[in-house]
Amino acid sequence: MKSWIYPILILIGGCCLGILSTFVKLAYGAGYTLSIVTLSQFTFGIVFLWGIFLFSPKVKLPITSILTMFAAGIPMALTGLFYYQALETLDASLAIIFLFQFVWVGSLLEWLLQKKRPSKVKLVSIAVLLAGSFLAAGIGTNGGSSFTWIGAFWGFLSSITFSLFVYLSSSAGTHLPAIQRSTLFATGSFILVLFIFPPMVVLHTPLSSDIVFYGLMLGLFGVALPPLLFSVGMPHVGSGLGTILTSAELPVAVIMSYFVLGEAVSIFQWLGVIIIFLGIMVGNRKTASGKIQANEKAAS
Repeated sequence: MKSWIYPILILIGGCCLGILSTFVKLAYGAGYTLSIVTLSQFTFGIVFLWGIFLFSPKVKLPITSILTMFAAGIPMALTGLFYYQALETLDASLAIIFLFQFVWVGSLLEWLLQKKRPSKVKLVSIAVLLAGSFLAAGIGTNGGSSFTWIGAFWGFLSSITFSLFVYLSSSAGTHLPAIQRSTLFATGSFILVLFIFPPMVVLHTPLSSDIVFYGLMLGLFGVALPPLLFSVGMPHVGSGLGTILTSAELPVAVIMSYFVLGEAVSIFQWLGVIIIFLGIMVGNRKTASGKIQANEKAAS
């Protein structure tokens, strides 16, 4: 596979995550609760991944390695849970700012755990991305946002767990086929979700056929595709650059909310979207090829 494909795969994975907020809002508007939405998302996502995994090449693993891969997928589930918790006390425009801190938290993790100090180009890219994120989230343009310390705590936790998931996607089980890695990651997340939201909750909730649509969309774009795309791309580009590429999540969320949900988006928010794309280009332009070549040499 050509080296330029790997950053694109991660970029697409970030875009998939940006789509989620629109379908979650639609599901909430239809009267479904967090527990139902989360259970349907992971159920359909797991079915999708295991359906492919059963008919794909795989590597036999000892039980200890399987459990390790399950554990590596837990941050994926925690990210959603922490972020939804933050939304209970913070405006969405403010909560997403705390989640978006994964842009620099991911580079910090790479620095601390792998001793890879971020380059000047990457630091400039992070600064541009953060500036764009404040504009894209509408801070200062929507009449102000509510703030609570507990909401800030949960929001920042979501940025840490997402950064950890990106990091593990670039390092855990890299010798395994991508579909096997992503299936094991997602299974670990699913087990945690079942522990927090027992399936019995479904028995006490009226359901209709539209939950199948929401579950399919959320499962595909939230559980199946991102881990699969990250499993292919992250080992080649590293978690530092990977977090920059996944920042496409925020502008996609803004674009989807405008065209699908009909939410008002100011000129400043569109400017923030453009700045974020510029930040992605800055971070990818001079670091991607060198990062990919270095990782491929290390792998060989």
